[in-house]
Amino acid sequence: METSEQPGQVLLINKPLRWTSFDVVKKLRYKLKIKKIGHAGTLDPLATGLLIICTGKMTKSIESFMGMEKEYTGSLILGQTTPSFDLETEVSAAVDVSHLTEKQIHEACLPFIGTIQQTPPVHSAIWVNGQRAYDLARQGKEVEMKQREVEISAFEVTTIALPRIDFRVVCSKGTYIRSLARDFGEALGVGAHLSALCRTRIGTFTLANAQSMDEIEPRLPAQ
Repeated sequence: METSEQPGQVLLINKPLRWTSFDVVKKLRYKLKIKKIGHAGTLDPLATGLLIICTGKMTKSIESFMGMEKEYTGSLILGQTTPSFDLETEVSAAVDVSHLTEKQIHEACLPFIGTIQQTPPVHSAIWVNGQRAYDLARQGKEVEMKQREVEISAFEVTTIALPRIDFRVVCSKGTYIRSLARDFGEALGVGAHLSALCRTRIGTFTLANAQSMDEIEPRLPAQ
C-alpha cells in the first residue's frame, strides 16, 4: 500500500476499447488500494491508446501532462454523419463519395493545420450550465457549444480506401478529433464521422512504452 512518504508513480496504460478513462482509474485504485490516483487526459470510450495514470504525489503533475502535445492515428468514414461525430450514435444514410479524388482529400487537410477555431461535440464531457453536455444531449435538450482555439501542427491522410480514410494528427490540449473528422467531411461536402481513434503519444510519452490492463494487472499487488 502506498504511504504518504512515497512519491507515487506514473503508469502508461493502453486504454482498452469501450472502457472509459475513469474505468481504468477505478480498476487501478482498487488493485493498488490507494485513494490518490487520476488520469492526465480523457480518452472517449470508443478510443484506445495512451492514457497516463498518476498516483500519490505524482498527481501534482497531471496538469502539466495534460498540457503536452498529443498525437493520434485513426480512421473516418466519408459520406456518413452521426450526432456524436463517432459511432456512439446512429449513422446517417450514406452519401456518394466516389467523385472525390486523392488530391482533393489530401488538400482538404491543409486548412486545418495551424491555429484554428473548433466547436466541440455536443456529446462530450464539457460542463454546460452545471451539467455535462452529453447528459443534456441525451435528454433531448438543445446545447450551445462555444468555439475554442486549438493548435493542429500536423494533419495528414495516410491511407485512402473510400469511404474510409486513415489519418495522423498532432495537436494541442483541448482538440476534439471527432470535431476534426466532422469538419473535414464538411469541407469535402460529403460529411464524415470518426470510426476509430488511437492516442499514440503525449509529449515524450509513447504508446510503445504503455502496458495493456492484462499486462499490468499481474504486476500489481494482489488483493
